Amino acid sequence: MSDKIITVTSPLLPPLEEFIPYLEDIWQRKWITNNGHYHQELEKALCDYLGVKYISLFTNGTLPLITALQALRITGEVITTPYSFVATTHAIWWNDIRPVFADVDPETGNLDPDRIEAAITPRTTAIMPVHVYGTPCDTERIQAIADKYGLKVIYDAAHAFGVQQNGVSILQAGDMSTLSFHATKTYNTVEGGALICHDAETKKRIDYLKNFGFAGETEVVAPGINSKMDEVRAAYGLLELRYVDRAIDQRHAVAERYREALSDVEGITLLKEIPGVRYNYSYFPIFVDATRYGETRDALYERMKAHGVWGRRYFYPLISSFSTYRGLPSAGTDNLPVATRMADSVICLPLHHDLSEEDVERVLRIVRHPKR
Repeated sequence: MSDKIITVTSPLLPPLEEFIPYLEDIWQRKWITNNGHYHQELEKALCDYLGVKYISLFTNGTLPLITALQALRITGEVITTPYSFVATTHAIWWNDIRPVFADVDPETGNLDPDRIEAAITPRTTAIMPVHVYGTPCDTERIQAIADKYGLKVIYDAAHAFGVQQNGVSILQAGDMSTLSFHATKTYNTVEGGALICHDAETKKRIDYLKNFGFAGETEVVAPGINSKMDEVRAAYGLLELRYVDRAIDQRHAVAERYREALSDVEGITLLKEIPGVRYNYSYFPIFVDATRYGETRDALYERMKAHGVWGRRYFYPLISSFSTYRGLPSAGTDNLPVATRMADSVICLPLHHDLSEEDVERVLRIVRHPKR
């Protein structure tokens, strides 16, 4: 057995020698935060790359979620998914809004539109779906529900950098979308994030909120916070854009090999691929049926680790099972049977640009042959 540890992800790092001139220029300018040169350049570059009109950069991926709820003045209840990273629901909670969990679609892991409509009450003001693993939600049906009941839609698109459906960025859906540029993501700025909106006036409000509410040197128009991206990370992000497409192609090749090799393994289920979607291959989840596979999900997870392969049970456990949320009426497993089943059976396999063919085959040897 190789001593090499195969990690579930690996940061895409641009060449250090190419980053140094950016740093030298920042040192020369002596403007290292507060909407500096590289901050402005990265916003323009990301609008072009992502196919959106307005984007605001943030220092991480959680603060755009919190700010989106503030910018749209959301109150009462927000319908969301239990099958996500905890930041999705924490952002709702931090705004003193009650999260209402709805179950997910077994083929995508995304919020099931039928369950969304059933969860609406007179206190509901918004829906916060997640494009889980970068797979687009059923945005047309969700928007139809939102229009019917007069609700806002904020998409947590943390996994969905660069994802398109039928040639259109999925970031154009809903009232707003948020991105995460964390080091584990397909595209990163070490830490960072963004909030996408569709008009200049809304962007102006977002930019006030992320800078203490300042609308000028002496005027504060809202109780804002400090969540601005600095110049070093903005410059890093500009350089990263040169390399992200190649990294996505490398991820794609790994994902195709996994799909080819695992599609016939008894007891292993893969997510459905949606026609017309340009994926970014952020994650490769598999779902383990212990009865048919001959080994439990957790047994496979531990066996992988024992062989130096670090997968991740992502998303396990459900957000609704954590102590902060488990007392909510919508948090019961009877209300969330599909999400519960997915959380209890999922492992995300290693998927990143640094994987060699030998690494991929080593992962597959372990997964394809359960220890019965």
